[in-house]
Amino acid sequence: MSQLPKRLLVVDDDSGLQSQLRWCFADYDVEVAGDRPAALEALRASNIGVVTLDLGLPPDPTNASEGLRALTDILAYRPTTKVVVVTGSDDRTHALQAVAAGAYDFYQKPIDADVLRLIVDRAYGLHALEEELRRLQRQVSSPLEGVISGSEQMAATCRLIEKVAPTAASVLLLGESGTGKELLARAVHQLSPRAAERFEAINCAAIPDSLLESELFGYEKGAFTGAIKQTIGRIEYANGGTLFLDEIGDLPLRLQGKLLRFLQERVIERLGGRATIPVDVRVVCATHRNLAEMIARGEFREDLYYRLSEVTCQIPPLRARTGDAALLAQAFLQRYCASNHKPLAFSADALDAIAQAPWPGNVRELENVIKRAAILAEGKRVTAADLGLSAPAEVTLSLREARDEAERRVVSEALARAGGNIAKVADVLGVTRPTLYALMTKLNLR
Repeated sequence: MSQLPKRLLVVDDDSGLQSQLRWCFADYDVEVAGDRPAALEALRASNIGVVTLDLGLPPDPTNASEGLRALTDILAYRPTTKVVVVTGSDDRTHALQAVAAGAYDFYQKPIDADVLRLIVDRAYGLHALEEELRRLQRQVSSPLEGVISGSEQMAATCRLIEKVAPTAASVLLLGESGTGKELLARAVHQLSPRAAERFEAINCAAIPDSLLESELFGYEKGAFTGAIKQTIGRIEYANGGTLFLDEIGDLPLRLQGKLLRFLQERVIERLGGRATIPVDVRVVCATHRNLAEMIARGEFREDLYYRLSEVTCQIPPLRARTGDAALLAQAFLQRYCASNHKPLAFSADALDAIAQAPWPGNVRELENVIKRAAILAEGKRVTAADLGLSAPAEVTLSLREARDEAERRVVSEALARAGGNIAKVADVLGVTRPTLYALMTKLNLR
């Protein structure tokens, strides 16, 4: 269990009550705030586990709306903090509203120090247990935890990774730039029996062709000008572990044959050497290029392709992952807010723009856009303008209108294809002619 000091924030404009609670909670690190802005500032400054919040805050102590607003802001900024609301003896209704809005518990004035102490101790105990659980979960987190997704498309990809990872099969990851190919390659390694060994990654597009061979296979002393000592290549260096060849589609044709021989024989020869060196390594490759088209043009060896693609995993682009753009955007914004202590939220137009943007750069582009917007945002909300995206036209959420629009599109197309023959249209749509006439009348179709 965490041994950090127990921190309590008392939000109340009554200085006498502030002093009373300081005395009551002598074994806590107590901070006080007299209004909502001061409370939020205190939360930004330190990690506070429990807050006691008087719903009757200024500017109008007789109205609980300011206190409820403070509760909403506190939970939005620190969702794990436990808030105990303190109300007047005749204000049970607002206390129940606060609990419904996320408060841990409530207590009515006048203050009974022993009872309030019991409530706060229980709240802090629960907060400490939840913090410990989160810490343990981080320690035993799955390698796929970094994949943030709620879409079935990405879930299917993750299930495939989990199935193939424990095997010895070579894996080919296909997907556009920015879709997370290296993240999944690392997951393959971490979920495999080789997890304790080295994961060696090399980007075939980032190294000049003249150096790539020596980088992959190593070289002996004197193999070429400047080779002043024996150097082990990346393949040999990954012995026992996993070799990740990113952008394999950019591997020069002259090196493809040498890589194919390694995959077939599982031995290498360093440049300038004659000895064959056995290497036990699992190969995972990735590319954003269309290898089938490259094979047809003679730019990629078909036999190498079949060696690399014992299992092929197609990673869907962000635009095809239903609902994931908004989910990822929220995660990136929360990460930025936590690291920079800057509470922000998306406006409605920003979320709409994120959901409808095409994201050609996929997750990497989205992350960069969110980071930039969080830096430039002047208020508490990140807008579509901050993102550099145009707010989309407002979309109706009415199920009736959506259904009518779908019916209008289907009936119109059927009428067009049938040349206006009502009997034929009714037969195609599987309805009776009276039903079709009624539908056309409702949709104003003639």
